[in-house]
Amino acid sequence: MFFNTLSGRFVVLTTIFVLLAEVLILVPSVARYREDYLLSRLERAQIASLALLANDMIDSDLEKELLRTAGVYNVVLRRDEVRQLVLSSPIPSPVYATYDLRDASSLDLIRDAMVDLWSAENRVIRVIGNPVQQAGLLIEVTTDTAPMRREMLDYGLRILVLSAVISIVTAMLLFLAVRRFLVRPIKGVVGAMKSYAEAPEDARRIIQPKAGMVELREAEQALASMQTQLTGALKQKERLAQLGGAMAKVNHDLRNMLTTAQLFTDRMESSSDPVVKRTVPKLIGSINRAVNLCETTLAFGKTEEPPPMLTRVSLAALVNEVMDSERLAAGDYDLSFSEDVPTGLVVRADAEQLYRVIGNLVRNARQAIVASGKPGEISVRATETDSEWDIHVTDTGPGLPPKAREHLFQPFQGGVRKDGFGLGLAIAAELTRGHGGRLELLSSGPEGTSFAVRLPKTLTQLEQAAE
Repeated sequence: MFFNTLSGRFVVLTTIFVLLAEVLILVPSVARYREDYLLSRLERAQIASLALLANDMIDSDLEKELLRTAGVYNVVLRRDEVRQLVLSSPIPSPVYATYDLRDASSLDLIRDAMVDLWSAENRVIRVIGNPVQQAGLLIEVTTDTAPMRREMLDYGLRILVLSAVISIVTAMLLFLAVRRFLVRPIKGVVGAMKSYAEAPEDARRIIQPKAGMVELREAEQALASMQTQLTGALKQKERLAQLGGAMAKVNHDLRNMLTTAQLFTDRMESSSDPVVKRTVPKLIGSINRAVNLCETTLAFGKTEEPPPMLTRVSLAALVNEVMDSERLAAGDYDLSFSEDVPTGLVVRADAEQLYRVIGNLVRNARQAIVASGKPGEISVRATETDSEWDIHVTDTGPGLPPKAREHLFQPFQGGVRKDGFGLGLAIAAELTRGHGGRLELLSSGPEGTSFAVRLPKTLTQLEQAAE
């Protein structure tokens, strides 16, 4: 319906407000018209009385004619402190009220006008005023209210009709202006939203802000920003789906290769070479993790991680294994690794997932230091309180760039290296949340970067995180 539209409601409200304004103007206007009407009666009466003052001998017929022309019953003129009844005729009824126009306030005039306008009965009133041209001290007349009321009604109706015409014209002009400058641009925004909803992946359908009005342009800019972010998110989701499909294809063959590698490592265990005997356990552990990672990679591609299998894990042994692997990866590079984990510290966690968390943090630190071309140090320190275990991973690398800090734990957006995908921190954060804990960036700058993995000791937080 028309009245349910913005234009329709604007027209109705405009008409109402214009009429209200006209009514507020009408009331004092009618009061002013009544005052002018009564003053004109006083002026006519004064002119009629001058005829008598000029000629004391006038017949009764002429006196009646003068009173009828003035529209009054009698005229009293006070001159030189003497009150004189100049013209008179029989009054049909007692005087209802006396109105003194000499010192009447605006509120008094409005009140008296509304009383006379409301009453349909003809009444006789006395009116007192100042003579024109200072022809005396005061002039007083008696007159009927019926003729005055008829003229007041006629005047008021003319004002109302004029107000209605002004209201209609104003409303139509405002209606056209609103449709041109407000409704049409809003419809354009709505049309852009509908077009975008049909194909949100199509970046060409993102609205281009072009409104002239500041508020509407801000709305268009906010919509464009939201659409841009949504299109990017949909594209990222599509890439993740494609990544999941690719992983599903690669997973089978890679798992077969790792199984073959496991067979070779099983045979290497029987070797008598002490170097081989010392290396094989770590190699077997790495291959087992790779096989397990292949089995869970597809789950991450579906944005799901399996729930942690909580056991009691010796944190010192796990950290030592991570650091040994990274020492091997660092090779001869001038990079030192330090561990400060109490030997008897045992945490409740999933050993494989916690290994991945710490491994990702230490690997990111190593790659950042190596990429800087400067020597550095990576340290892992662990403490505990009554409520949680804290694992701090600190490096002396160049720090995180602004883009990485802005999208720190978002996959494919928080990458530090040019060839990185930003998955390491996203995986670490998700696995930590799965334990009911949190991964925090404590500091990052030219002096280095520090992360903290906080794991709760109570199972309540873990249950809340799983909900």
